[in-house]
Amino acid sequence: MKRVLLLISSIAIAQVPYERIRDAAKEPGNWLTYSGNYQGHRHSPLAEITPANVSGLKVKWAYQFPGGRNQTTPIVVDGVMYITSPNRAAALDAKTGRELWTWERPVPKDYQSIGFGRVNRGPAILDDKLFVATLDCYLVALDLKTGQQRWETKVEDYKPGYSMTLAPLAIKGKVLVGVSGGEAGIRGFIDAYDAASGQRSWRFFTIPAPGEPGNETWAGDSWKTGAGSTWVTGSYDPELNLVYWGVGNPGPDWNGDSRKGDNLYTCSFVALDGDTGKLKWHFQFTPHDTHDWDSAHVPMLVDAPVNGKVRKLIVNPNRNGFYYALDRVTGEFIAGRAYARQTWAKGLDDKGRPIVIPGTDPTEEGNLTWPALNGATIWYSPSYSPKTNLVYVATREVGATYFKRAAEFKPGTFFAGGGERQIPASEQWGAIRALEPATGKMAWEYKLLSAPWAGVLSTAGGLVFSGSNEGNIFALDGKTGKPLWNFHSGGAVASNPISFSIDGRQHVALPADKVLYVFGL
Repeated sequence: MKRVLLLISSIAIAQVPYERIRDAAKEPGNWLTYSGNYQGHRHSPLAEITPANVSGLKVKWAYQFPGGRNQTTPIVVDGVMYITSPNRAAALDAKTGRELWTWERPVPKDYQSIGFGRVNRGPAILDDKLFVATLDCYLVALDLKTGQQRWETKVEDYKPGYSMTLAPLAIKGKVLVGVSGGEAGIRGFIDAYDAASGQRSWRFFTIPAPGEPGNETWAGDSWKTGAGSTWVTGSYDPELNLVYWGVGNPGPDWNGDSRKGDNLYTCSFVALDGDTGKLKWHFQFTPHDTHDWDSAHVPMLVDAPVNGKVRKLIVNPNRNGFYYALDRVTGEFIAGRAYARQTWAKGLDDKGRPIVIPGTDPTEEGNLTWPALNGATIWYSPSYSPKTNLVYVATREVGATYFKRAAEFKPGTFFAGGGERQIPASEQWGAIRALEPATGKMAWEYKLLSAPWAGVLSTAGGLVFSGSNEGNIFALDGKTGKPLWNFHSGGAVASNPISFSIDGRQHVALPADKVLYVFGL
């Protein structure tokens, strides 16, 4: 293990108890958890930067990451920024970008990522520790002040294909993680660990075993290689004490012959008791998925009027091309509609189940279907603005010809049962779309040249920030979608923006390729 300590004694390192994260809106200048708050909004209450002055944004500093393209969401607390890259973490002076400390863990020589890139999407913070999930499937706790390792816990063996690429979610006394590796036929789960000791508190398997509810939706022993990765950070409702997490595709991805049935809890949201991990409810978006349209999305918790009554909702623009609004207390389907081009379903029934068009599964000859396997949206974050009461999502308009092949399971190898060939790049495009939260009805769109890989941030100043594959970091008017500011970074943007303040001045940060850019007026 390698640690480089570069402590700057003039910066005070504060503790971050659970209550600070729960009440994140009281600290608009900090960014205390992956989505900015437990509700998954990725919204900043800061309002210094507005449509009137955003054209004055300039680069304040930049930080160069080692390795490849970076997808981290930084944590910012009291003037210190904490960032990650694969098996690496660093603390930076948020005013200047100067390193305070770095930590690294060697990636084993025999490690292989099967079906995903070598990335890390950010840390979590709780009390006096920073939590990092590693590619070789360890959860590591670091001292906030020094970067020294306080404890490490082996979550699972990486050799069969398990890995972790997500940012953990820290709630009261616990740190939650999920796993990548569905394309290797692993059995997915969500884990909670004691934040003080690293001892596992509970585990929820996303693929139920015999005797557990939902196992009847898997033919024979197909559940053993059912996948159901949990590779994107969830959300949390402190009042209900419910953790909401998105679950990935079934395995094998494109050949469902051996796994007849709905294949719970793949392509679903699950609501779990925060103390015990017990399942409270589930909602499956794509039963018996054969297109790799997993539901590994950040759930957004929104209170919005439905038929004249305010309801506690969980809303989601899904990878399968449909937008959903559910009751987050019960999981009841409230509303849904297509928000991107899709050619596989006639619509949703009154329970939210898709009305599948016959003959849209992958075939040996190939079957052209929208959306492509990377979906109408994918892992990156949407945003909800309480100021405009709109949901913002980076949308991908891409179709693909899906192929079906025989799938033989061998541990630690690609287990997909087919593949896809996307339509030509010249026919692909994207958009930032603004949707009504309770219905999914589109309010506006801002078109992009290509299908995006970057998430969105909304702010109380009335702006929406995002980035493009062409390297543009841009700001839109949150009410109209009008473009207001653009910076060309020189590298593709495949991460999520955040906002924070230093010395009372608002900043916006977003990685582009290997560089983290920080902007201010």
